[in-house]
Amino acid sequence: MADILPHCSTVLPHTHNPADTITLDEDARHRRRIKLTSDAGIAFLLDLPAARLLRHGEGLQLSDGRVIEVRAEPEPLYEVTGRDGRHLVALAWQIGNRHLAADITDTRIRIRRDPVIRDMLQGLGAQVTDIDAPFDPEGGAYSGGHSHSHSHSHDHHHGHEHTHG
Repeated sequence: MADILPHCSTVLPHTHNPADTITLDEDARHRRRIKLTSDAGIAFLLDLPAARLLRHGEGLQLSDGRVIEVRAEPEPLYEVTGRDGRHLVALAWQIGNRHLAADITDTRIRIRRDPVIRDMLQGLGAQVTDIDAPFDPEGGAYSGGHSHSHSHSHDHHHGHEHTHG
């Protein structure tokens, strides 16, 4: 008789003594239902009620009681900093206006590498540094907690203002 694959329908906010880890980039961590294999070879079915971004450090509770810890795989990113907090907010607005996924803290913004966006940000006075780091972007307002970028921009330089009444 075939073995029944353990399944995961619960994501824990953190783990203690996990049975294993699973290391995935940001795109691979946005899931609802998929067969996965942990770093040491534990096969299981992820079966969540809705698609979501699995965050670094969360635990996947398997039906057999084991917990697999999620690890965010380092990705090629830009780390963006500004002159001060106000400047960083303005830079975040420019990034958001282009619908780019962004990992934001009080002191920096991380985005996927895109030379056009780098040039724009540097033109606005940002410090932009190439890094390899885990990518844990903010969730989108309409995306069920996940934003997704396809490395393109939506520049809105039309010579007019957008007024929404």
